[in-house]
Amino acid sequence: MKISELSATTGVAVPTIKYYLREQLLPEGERSSPTQASYGEAHVKRLGVIRALIAAGVSIAEVRRVLDTLDNPPESAHLLLGSAHAAITPPVDDELDLTLAEEVAAGLGWRPGLCDDAVLHALARALDGLKSAGFDVPRDVMPAYLKGMREIADAEIAGVPTSSAEAAVQYVVLGSALVEPLLLALRRVAQQVASAERFGEGSPPFE
Repeated sequence: MKISELSATTGVAVPTIKYYLREQLLPEGERSSPTQASYGEAHVKRLGVIRALIAAGVSIAEVRRVLDTLDNPPESAHLLLGSAHAAITPPVDDELDLTLAEEVAAGLGWRPGLCDDAVLHALARALDGLKSAGFDVPRDVMPAYLKGMREIADAEIAGVPTSSAEAAVQYVVLGSALVEPLLLALRRVAQQVASAERFGEGSPPFE
C-alpha cells in the first residue's frame, strides 16, 4: 500500500508517518521508485504500537528504546523484563539514598541482585517525593500496597507466554509500557467505589 493508504488504514496522518520514518521508529517501505515506497501489515502493526505508547505518555526517546527491545530482545526472559523497564525508567541517580527504598522493596521479597538498580532508584525517587511533600503513607496502607503489587506482579509474570520469543517480547515490553496507566485508572475507580461504600453519597467529609 502507498503511504496515503497506510494513513487511511491506521488513522495516522501522512506527515506524522513521515516523521516516524525520519526518526527511524517506523522501518522504510519497499522502494518502487526514488520517490515512492510500498508498506505492508508490519507497518500497520508498528504504527499501532507507536501510537499506543505515545498515547500512554511514553516519550519519543523511550518509544525508540521500547522498539529496540522489541526488535533486539535479550535471550533471557528475566533480562527481557529488565530491558523493558529500562526503556521507560529514568537512569540511576547516584545521589539518592536507597536505604528506605530497600526496606520497602524487601516487603516485596526483594534482596540484593534481584532487580535492576534503575528500578530501585525509581522507588527511592518516589519515596523522596513523598517525604519532600510532607506526606506519610499511613502505617496500615503500605502493607496493602506491597501485598497488592506482589499479587499483580505474580499474576503478570505467570501470564508471560512461552509459545514464542516474539509473543513474550510483545507481552513483557508493551505490558510494562502500557499497563501502568490502566493500573492508575483502576486505582482511582476503586478509591471512589470504596469511598462511596464507606461514606455514602452526600455525606459530610468530616465528623
